[in-house]
Amino acid sequence: MTLLIATKNPGKVQELRSILAPIAIQTPADVGLDLEIEESGHSFRENAALKAMAYAEATDLIVLADDSGLLVDALHGDPGVSSARYGGEGLDDRGRFELLLYNLRQVTELTHRTARFVCSMVARSPSGKECESTGVCEGLVALKPCGSGGFGYDPVFYLPAYQKTMAEIPFTEKNRISHRAQAAREIARLLPQRFPELS
Repeated sequence: MTLLIATKNPGKVQELRSILAPIAIQTPADVGLDLEIEESGHSFRENAALKAMAYAEATDLIVLADDSGLLVDALHGDPGVSSARYGGEGLDDRGRFELLLYNLRQVTELTHRTARFVCSMVARSPSGKECESTGVCEGLVALKPCGSGGFGYDPVFYLPAYQKTMAEIPFTEKNRISHRAQAAREIARLLPQRFPELS
C-alpha cells in the first residue's frame, strides 16, 4: 500500500521521499486530487491533522500531512502558523522573507534574532487511526538572504553551527538536521508500527 503525502510543494515531496524510503509515496497529483484545505487550526499539529483527515476521507488512503513554519522570538512567535501566508496571498517566498527582514529591521544584533523552524506531522488512515511527530530546528534570522538552495525562509534562516543559512548547506545535510527531517525520521519509525500495511 502507498502513502499519500498531502502537499503540492515539490520541495517537501523531495525531502520526504528520501527520508521515508522504502515506503512507496504518492502525491495528490498522482491520484488526480486537488483539495484546498483551510488551515484554520491554532497550531501546526491542528493544521496537519485537518489536512490528513480531509485527504484520507477523499482518497481512502493512509495520508501523511505536515504543517510547519518559522517562529521568531522578537516578533512574538510570528509568522508562526501563518508562515506560508505571511503578508497575504500576493507574496511569493522571496516576498515573505523580505517582509520578515523588514519587520526585524530594528533588531540589528544577529544574536537577538533567535528563531526556530517547527514541523508537525500527522499520519491518518481512513478509519481514523493516527500517529504524529514533531521536529524543531533552532537558529537565527540572518541580516540578509544568502544561498539558493531549499525553499521558503531557508535563505534567511542562519545556522550558527555551520555559519551558513539553510539555503547554503547541501541538501543531504539539510535532510539530516531540518525540522521536517527530524519529524519525518520519527514518523518513519512510527508508521510501520501503526500502519503495518505500509510495510
